[in-house]
Amino acid sequence: MSLTFIPFTEGETHLDWHQLTDALAHGHTLPKAEIADSFLYRQPDTLLSRSAWIDGMGIAVKAATIFPDNTQRHLPRVNGAVSLFSDTTGELEAMIDFHLVTKWKTAGDSLLAAKRLARPDSNNILIVGAGTVAWAARSAYGAAFPNAQFTVWNRSRPAADKLASAFPGMRVSDDLEQAVRGADIITSATMSETPLLRGQWLQPGQHIDLIGAYRPNMREADDAALQRASVFVDSFDTTVGHIGEIKIPLESGAITRAHLQADFYQLDRFRRTSDQAITLFKNGGGAHLDLMTSRYILSAWRAGTHTAS
Repeated sequence: MSLTFIPFTEGETHLDWHQLTDALAHGHTLPKAEIADSFLYRQPDTLLSRSAWIDGMGIAVKAATIFPDNTQRHLPRVNGAVSLFSDTTGELEAMIDFHLVTKWKTAGDSLLAAKRLARPDSNNILIVGAGTVAWAARSAYGAAFPNAQFTVWNRSRPAADKLASAFPGMRVSDDLEQAVRGADIITSATMSETPLLRGQWLQPGQHIDLIGAYRPNMREADDAALQRASVFVDSFDTTVGHIGEIKIPLESGAITRAHLQADFYQLDRFRRTSDQAITLFKNGGGAHLDLMTSRYILSAWRAGTHTAS
């Protein structure tokens, strides 16, 4: 078996957001992934190692380092490697650019939920944060909601301006509360350890997409936001006991386990009960999603390079 190397720029030319969400949905119809996560911390840094094996799809191993202070060194905060192994022989099939997998997995995860939970007529989309994930979210949500007006809010105005300047018509807000109140969809991708989004700001019919928190002490939305919303997650196994967004309010009693409606293994339950309902999705990621995304990327690469040849 020949080993395939898929770099970022060349690999991305073959990808499509709708095809990815279809692949993620299909992946959750297969036997549930065997996953193993390990976290090592050295404040403020994190080493995250994730592995997944899905019968019929294969094996993925991903190691990620998250060093927040790298921004001061003009280096990416997140680095790592992704390996994809054959389900049949266990051989290494592909080495795929870490940032390519992460970009498409992370935004695709949220988009799969939004396509089922957000109102189809959502016309105003707010992006909270202006980092790497925010750029990916703008691309993904733009594919599913091509007529929407996008607004970005960020603590640092220059970063927000840079993001907005890359997408014609995108606005910058300096008032987070006002921006939240006026949005149909709010997608948040920050490194905040304390809630930025207040439940009292939420309006009927909104969809809230929380991406940023990945550690036990991190949150982007307060208790009131979760209490007012129907809450969904991508995976109970990788969110409930690991990420502060869900872990903290569960432990405090602000919400109960019954408040969590479904994860992606119950996609038939991903629906809003009315146009007035508030839905909230916690994107927790997970190696099984890295595996599904990597398998899609490899399939698209093979199809694209075969067509080109």
